[in-house]
Amino acid sequence: MYSAAFIFKPGTYDDEFHRLNALIDAAAKATQGYLGAETWKSGDGAVFNATYYWETLEALKSFSRNPHHLEAKKQYSRWYDGYHIVISEVIRSYGDETIPHFTPNDRKS
Repeated sequence: MYSAAFIFKPGTYDDEFHRLNALIDAAAKATQGYLGAETWKSGDGAVFNATYYWETLEALKSFSRNPHHLEAKKQYSRWYDGYHIVISEVIRSYGDETIPHFTPNDRKS
């Protein structure tokens, strides 16, 4: 399993942003191997993190080639005051099972 964390400082969103964002969200969900996403923001609300989970690296790469995603990447500076991407391989997921999550949860022994 892989994750792609999109860490960003929001800027000013316009109608074109909302249009592309909806298309990108639909494209991610329609990509074979998409598992889910979660978002977080820093305590001061200045930085956000949208993390997407994929069954395989090829699934993530397939999404990254989506035309709407590529279009938005070209225009990112219109809507964001900065960004950073972290691609990771998820090697383990665990907890006490009180918080549902779409990553596999290793069973407690």
